[in-house]
Amino acid sequence: MVEMTILLDTIECVKAFVSKVSHYPDEMDICSGRYVIDAKSIMGVLSLDLSRELTLRIYGDKAQEMAETLREYQV
Repeated sequence: MVEMTILLDTIECVKAFVSKVSHYPDEMDICSGRYVIDAKSIMGVLSLDLSRELTLRIYGDKAQEMAETLREYQV
């Protein structure tokens, strides 16, 4: 598992992020406080407070590789 802090502060940013992670075959979660959302769910991500930093958890054998492709969202 790889964990990183990200910021998705615009709707366009959320759409681009979800589009990118949807191609990843393994699981990803976004945590905000006590809420845990599937990172591939655009409705779930949009339900979060986008003004706050979020924690992204990437699972699977290629988690580190996927984290590298998502560096643009890292805080």
